[in-house]
Amino acid sequence: MSVPVFEEFEPAADCGCPGCARQRRDLALGLPVRQGGHPAAHGARRALVLVTAAGVVLGGGGAGAATALTGPAGPVDAAPADAAGGAYVVDGADGVDGAGGVDTPWPGPETPQGGRGPLHGAPGPGADPAPNTVPTTGQVAPGTLRQTTRAEIINRAKQWVSAQVPYSMEKYWSDGYRQDCSGFISMAWNLRSNEWTGSLDRFAVRIDRSELQPGDILLFHNPANPTRGSHVTIFGGWTDYTHTSYIAYEQTKPRTRKQATPMAYWENSDRYVPYRYLAVVSGGSTGGGAQPTEATPFPGAGKFGPGADNAYVTRLGQLLVERGGKKYYSRGPGPKWGEADRRATQAFQLAQGWKGKEADGLPGPDTWKLLMTHGGKDIGGSSGSGGPSAHATGFPGRGSFRPGQSNAYVEKLGEQLVKRGFGKHYLSGPGPRWTEADRRNVEAFQRAQGWRGAAADGYPGPETWRRLFR
Repeated sequence: MSVPVFEEFEPAADCGCPGCARQRRDLALGLPVRQGGHPAAHGARRALVLVTAAGVVLGGGGAGAATALTGPAGPVDAAPADAAGGAYVVDGADGVDGAGGVDTPWPGPETPQGGRGPLHGAPGPGADPAPNTVPTTGQVAPGTLRQTTRAEIINRAKQWVSAQVPYSMEKYWSDGYRQDCSGFISMAWNLRSNEWTGSLDRFAVRIDRSELQPGDILLFHNPANPTRGSHVTIFGGWTDYTHTSYIAYEQTKPRTRKQATPMAYWENSDRYVPYRYLAVVSGGSTGGGAQPTEATPFPGAGKFGPGADNAYVTRLGQLLVERGGKKYYSRGPGPKWGEADRRATQAFQLAQGWKGKEADGLPGPDTWKLLMTHGGKDIGGSSGSGGPSAHATGFPGRGSFRPGQSNAYVEKLGEQLVKRGFGKHYLSGPGPRWTEADRRNVEAFQRAQGWRGAAADGYPGPETWRRLFR
């Protein structure tokens, strides 16, 4: 006699069909008495054993509860997590992240979670198969990211809502992204990897809640204990003029959902931080168009100054940071013009020797051209690629050394590598544009320090910079 093979399935919490109702009831009866189960069912539960065709026992202690609970989103049924997780999570309070944790207003077990990882399976149609080439720490340079619009972010989120993608920390959807909350954001932002709540901020700039626009995220990462409470949602727009609730797109138990949510979330509301994807190309509330490139001409004085909110302001700030203006930004740069932008612009103008109205902190055609072509003097007195002498007042930041970057710091780094005997990978140069030869020479220098792994990835950090120039 052949042994039947039982396929475990998860009963839908909102399905009233007899099959799902029976399955939820059976799961509830399987709860041990010490955890609140029905005493009369306890003996029967112990006698129930499911075996596979190979004779593997699946039942017994692996069963969980499906007790009906009431949360902020209304009455729901607890649903079993993926078999590998071994935890039971209730939908409606807070989500679970691939490296964050469970945070519900009801007691629940801790959930084992993983960190960032590659996409799963072969890339889909039109996908970029190249791996993420940035290191695992520090903010990602915008030029290394795939550009996307706000509409595209929301449309990708809606695809998972329509498909009702089941929540899982171990499974991957057909597009290669992990089926948890941070995998959902990685998918919506079209990232090249599956990130987690502890790394998503590397791909974004922090903004104020008043600046939220569709496609931005609200992120809660609990650094003190990442296994408790970490979650992230996509902001889909305000529900009304009071700005007290918004449409949230999120991946949580039991499946992807879209619903009105109190700002910022049901629990830990004050700990959710708003972020904007670095490579979003739809600008701010006034539009803004595509992200400016090195070929973009000066857009006009009207794009800058008090009240300006567009992609040109973001690009200006990024270029100023590359040229030594990082100290003026406590957060950002972002699309909304602020005092940090004015002060950094003025510092750059003063570095060129300009005075009076020429150094008023508002960019004109000359300021824009020097920044876009990496010419002129950097903030602090060093020169751009037109005359490299960028012996830094300090480490200029990791963003200066990324694919696509071109600045005086890259050239000075290369010159110093050659002086120290680590220039064998240069076929020409070194020059101001970051290349694979720069990365390999930096890696050789780092390995000579005895560093390995992520500490010798070829991207200079503060300690690499200090040792190279000491």
